[in-house]
Order: sequence, then structure tokens, then C-alpha cells
Amino acid sequence: MWTEEHRRIYQREGAGYPSDLRDAEWERLAPLIPEALPGSRPRKTDMRAAINAILYVLRTGCPWRYLPRDSFPPRSTVYNIFRKFQREGVWEAIWAELHMALRERTGREASPSAAVLDSQSVKSAEKGAVTTARWVMTPASGSRAAKSTVWSTVKGCRCESSSTRPKSRIAAGPA
Repeated sequence: MWTEEHRRIYQREGAGYPSDLRDAEWERLAPLIPEALPGSRPRKTDMRAAINAILYVLRTGCPWRYLPRDSFPPRSTVYNIFRKFQREGVWEAIWAELHMALRERTGREASPSAAVLDSQSVKSAEKGAVTTARWVMTPASGSRAAKSTVWSTVKGCRCESSSTRPKSRIAAGPA
């Protein structure tokens, strides 16, 4: 239930944007942000400002190029940090840590002890392994778009169905 105490806790006033992290939120998040690699240049970017910029983009849905320049690092820096965290699994680690903390705070065990599967989940899981995309040259017409199409294949599939890739004209990348 939403109470006056909740309103006081979550009220965002002062400088900055409503999506900016409060001090208590940043204290919780700061240890989960990886340090600069040893032996590399020291980090010049304020990571709190970069995270605030990422949260601003995610909350507003604006394109990266519309990121306000007044209080955030350059948009290319913010985007590169976002993508690096995505590649290295930092977002998943942050989500997992915060999810476990939330479960403990509500009086439950950190890891769930049971799961619920409905029939749709089971049906989709039975369809097969993870699919990958490969670029395949098609013997179709003369346009460049018609010559390169994505062909989905199933990893480990040894069947002779339509999901297997053709045996000829395989390209390593887009033509």
C-alpha cells in the first residue's frame, strides 16, 4: 500500500533528473560496478553520472543522440559503457544481486526453491536447441538484398529437415 512514508522515501527533489540514483541507491550499486582493468589507463568518467545517463535513456526511451549534455558524460562514452556492461554480463550480475537482496528483505530465501511451468513453456522448450543465424547466399534474383539472407539453423541438428542449412554457397558474412 502506498503511504506517506513511501512518498517521503521515493520523492525525488533537487537538482538532476527523476531517473537519477539517490545516494543510498548508489551506495548499493557502486560495489557491483567493475573497476578499470589493472594496467590500463585510469578511468576519467564519473561512473555514477554514466549510470544516471543510462537510466535516463532507459526511462525516457530517447535515442542516445538526444542525451542531454548538461549533466551527463558524452553520449558515445555512455553508450560504450552500456554495451561493455552488456557484453561482460555486468547487468545480469547487478540484477541477480538486487533480486537476491529483495527476496531476503521480504523474508524469503535468496534463491527460489520452486518454479512453475505452464504448458506453453514446456511446448516451446521441446522444439529444439538454440538457433544461430548464418549468412547464406541464395541463388535468387540480381538485387543485393535478395542475394544475402539470414538462414536460421539449429545447433547440433543432424536431421534432413528444412531447418538444416543448404550444402552450397555459404558465405562467412554479408555480401
